[in-house]
Amino acid sequence: MYVEQIMTRAVDTVTADMKLSHAAQVMREKGRRYLPVVDDKNHLIGLFSQKELDRAEPSAITTLSVGEVNYLTSKITVGELMVREVITCSSDTLVEEAGKLIRDKRIGNLPVIDNGELVGVVSETDILDFFLDIMGCGLENTTRIAVSLPNKARALAGLLHKINDAGGYIATVVSPVSHMDSPQRVAIVRYKADSPAEVDNQLRNDGYHLLSEKLAEQ
Repeated sequence: MYVEQIMTRAVDTVTADMKLSHAAQVMREKGRRYLPVVDDKNHLIGLFSQKELDRAEPSAITTLSVGEVNYLTSKITVGELMVREVITCSSDTLVEEAGKLIRDKRIGNLPVIDNGELVGVVSETDILDFFLDIMGCGLENTTRIAVSLPNKARALAGLLHKINDAGGYIATVVSPVSHMDSPQRVAIVRYKADSPAEVDNQLRNDGYHLLSEKLAEQ
């Protein structure tokens, strides 16, 4: 799956000449921690975040009056504080590559750029939602099992066939291999069945080791 399938397309943006007070208001009203900064052609020129906003605000021990603080902050523009070197991705970036970039660079989001224009933003929340989706967390009336399998060809396919043969319909499957030379791997499967307890018992009778089991609510 690509970034374009999970990114937020309706992006709240600011301009470099926008006053700090106005940008702060946009962040509060929209509930944003990051705001891409664009020019009149929707080209990304920077990123303004809560961190830059906090850095610009006076500390609690300032001797300035409220009026003086408001006057100073009304003169500061987004362009004076924004981060100019922004890490981005394109809409055809793989979701897992975007997630790795967010984690490795320790950033909260990635502006998505196509043909020089800002077309969306993919955030750490978007990546988490994608992960939850492929894990089937939002599916109702499904049974979730974690099964230990030998790390060899056709082992995973054999398990899925056994679930089907016992009356189960496969909803999601996740079975990462952290180390190719490991003798075992774990398959996390969600499935639907009229009698999930019978399906799991059949798997046990067939010699499968169920590490965990959460039956669907009947």
